[in-house]
This record gives sequence, structure tokens and C-alpha cells, in this order.
Amino acid sequence: MALIRAVKIKKRYLLGLAMFGVLAFQLVQIALDRWEEKNIAAMSYVLANKIIVVDPGHGGRDPGKIGVSGVPEKEINLEVSKKLATVLRQMGATVIMTRETDVDLSDSSSSGWKSKKQQDLTRRTDMANEKNADLYISIHCNAYTGPREHGAQVFSQPGSEDSKSLAECIQSEMTGSLKNTTRKAKQVDYFALRKTKMPATIVEIGFITNHKEEELLRDPLYQSRVAWSIAAGIIKYYSDKVSSDQQNTDDYNKEIIKTFQQQPGHHIPAP
Repeated sequence: MALIRAVKIKKRYLLGLAMFGVLAFQLVQIALDRWEEKNIAAMSYVLANKIIVVDPGHGGRDPGKIGVSGVPEKEINLEVSKKLATVLRQMGATVIMTRETDVDLSDSSSSGWKSKKQQDLTRRTDMANEKNADLYISIHCNAYTGPREHGAQVFSQPGSEDSKSLAECIQSEMTGSLKNTTRKAKQVDYFALRKTKMPATIVEIGFITNHKEEELLRDPLYQSRVAWSIAAGIIKYYSDKVSSDQQNTDDYNKEIIKTFQQQPGHHIPAP
């Protein structure tokens, strides 16, 4: 009996120790996440005076890919883009949306799907170029023939080091924040990336053909997490440039901070 009692006590002790370990890990993770939020918020002044084009992919007659539940990609792209625009504006950036409703940018009179698509994409990139934007961020959902593929991934134009750095910063923050992707930023020759004159990325925020991920992508709270992680990546990109660029003096940084304080908006904490 004594032996049985001792074994039961030992099991309770081990269970309690395991639960304490899990709780301690969670508390440390929460503390690290909050530190990261404060760090990102503190660095957000680097977005002051920046013009960022946010491009919700597809729209109108072009639904993009259709998710497993029947939701068209264009709807998710728009919702995440709106949330991203809100965060960036409240951090001091000027944001230009290529579309804010369910439309495409081609003329109704143009004929043929290929010509309509090219006209739509051309007008999106022309908008960024004509506005002398500092960044171009295009939001899309990925798709694959099999349902197992998942995870956000960021693409940039081959040969553009600034775009590559931007993509890697966004990918890093999405990986750390969403905790459901191990994908790496990749360089691919896409029309929109090739035609823009500023650092540009296409952010594939997840696979709409994956049941679990598509369900997340339709969730407003998860959409906010996605938007936050992209914004955090943009801030990291500019912060890295400021710290590595010898031409950025203390006086220049003080002027940025002053401008941001004059138009601070209201910081949205990470979900």
C-alpha cells in the first residue's frame, strides 16, 4: 500500500511539475510577444511620410481562386488589405489602396480575358509609379491542387535587393506572429513586381485550398493578425535600413519622429 501511495504521489508531483513547466513557457511567450509589440510600436515612427500602396489582388469580374468553402479569394484579399491599411495609417504612413470595393481596374469595353487582366494589373502598378510610392504591397491567397499545402509566403522580383530585403522582413514577422508557416521568402518574376519602380512584394497570406487555413483566412481576428504581421515586417524593413544607412543622421531621425508626433494616429495593438 505504501508503495502504491508513493507511486501516486510521484505521479501527482510529475504532473504538477509538467503543468508548471507549460505555464512557465506560456508566460515567457506572452512576455516576449508583448515586448515585440512594444518594440514594433516604438519603431513605427519610421513610417512617417512614407507612401505605401496596398493592392488587394483580383476583384470585380476576377474572383481569383475559389476556396474550399466557396469564398472567392478577392473577398479575403480586400478584408486583409483594409485592415493593413488601417494599421499603417495609424502608424503614420500615407496609404493608397488600388481598390476599396469589389471592382477590377479594367475597362468594361475591353475584350478578352487576357487583355482585361493585363490592363487591370497595369493600372495597379501605374498607380503606384505615378504616386511615387515608397512601397507596393500586393495581397493574395495561394492555391494548390492538393489540400495539404499551407503557410504564408512572400515573393519579390529577382535582382531587386530592396524588394528581397522587404520580402524577408515581412516573411520573418509573419512566421513569428502567425506561427503556422515555415516557408521562406522567394524571388519570382511576376508582372506586378517587374513593372513597379519601388520595392514591391506579393504576400500570399495562406492557401485558400487548405480547409483549416481557409477557415482561418475567413476569420476577422486572424485577418487582423495577418495585417499586423505584414505591418510589423514593413517597420522592420525600414528600421533595418535606418540603422544600416550611414547617411541617416540623428538630426534626420529626430525630424522623422517630430513629423510622426504631429500626425500620430492611434496605435492598434497586435491581436
